[in-house]
Amino acid sequence: MIRIGVIGYGYWGPNLVRNFSEIPEAQVVAVSDLDPKRLNLVKTRHPAINTTDNCQDLLSDPMIDAIAIATPVSSHYELALRALEAGKHVFIEKPLTETAKQAESLIAEAEQRNLVLHVDHTFIYTGAVRKIRELVAKGDLGDLYYYDSVRVNLGLFQPDINVIWDLAVHDLSIMDFIFPLTPTAVSATGISHVPGKPANIAFLTVFFDNDAIAHLHVNWLAPVKLRRTLIGGSSKMIVYDDLEPSEKIKIYDKGITLNGSKENLYNTMIGYRTGDMWAPQLEITEALRVEAQHFARCITQGERSLSDGHAGLRIVRILGAANRSLSEGGRPVKFEWLFGKAASSRAPLADLA
Repeated sequence: MIRIGVIGYGYWGPNLVRNFSEIPEAQVVAVSDLDPKRLNLVKTRHPAINTTDNCQDLLSDPMIDAIAIATPVSSHYELALRALEAGKHVFIEKPLTETAKQAESLIAEAEQRNLVLHVDHTFIYTGAVRKIRELVAKGDLGDLYYYDSVRVNLGLFQPDINVIWDLAVHDLSIMDFIFPLTPTAVSATGISHVPGKPANIAFLTVFFDNDAIAHLHVNWLAPVKLRRTLIGGSSKMIVYDDLEPSEKIKIYDKGITLNGSKENLYNTMIGYRTGDMWAPQLEITEALRVEAQHFARCITQGERSLSDGHAGLRIVRILGAANRSLSEGGRPVKFEWLFGKAASSRAPLADLA
């Protein structure tokens, strides 16, 4: 059994403690947080778990095998590095780090010590996203055309990161998981409506190494909560609505056909194909529980994490390029030189059942 210490019991920490406590492969033995009120909540909900306001107590405990980090991104690098240096496996909240250089450092440290570095890209462990990846891998969608998403709500405003780093990171991790394509450039525009705070609304465009394109709309200042994605291909199209209680994925046999030849573009006619719609049955186990079991299995059986440090690094690189584009008024920032070997360094689709 994997013994886990959790650092941070704010917004996401309680979910980590609950899920790791409820799987047979792991046991949460200690929680660290700077807020005494949060530690009192831990004692009330989980009396058997030790609490402390000093995370070093967890890092120096020889009985703890792994550290789960659920703190602001500004603290990720230092905490993760200290945990790895202490010989602990690391489960870390997204995004992995503030910079690509920091992410590369953590990857090198984990690989040198043969430790698991796992990034909490929760959505790739949902039944819906796993099904989409399966459909893409089988070629059911044909050539991939676009990924178009809206991820908006009222709050939560983050003090240390902008809305791209908070919300767009979800869609970037989903795209990284389901698309067998390499991003080549990113353009980002946005604005802050709160003086002195990071951008709270942004539009992100990602270009790929074929004709595919992605457009992400993220917003902390929306009157309703929306989590809807359109994925278009030459053969089929998908509507993915994470807020749907059932039928989160709907697959449409719709598209266009070109009647004519490349040599005679003037006379080319566009035809429209309309076929059936179907909603596949999906695995309904909570994504974080699936992820917690996967993390434990990576430690005990030596499996490679689906959201390992390399996956986290790819996302941080895109986020960094997006920040640069945002500061330059939306100028596309190319980053094909950043990927290379890392782009193909993807974990195989494991059996998560």
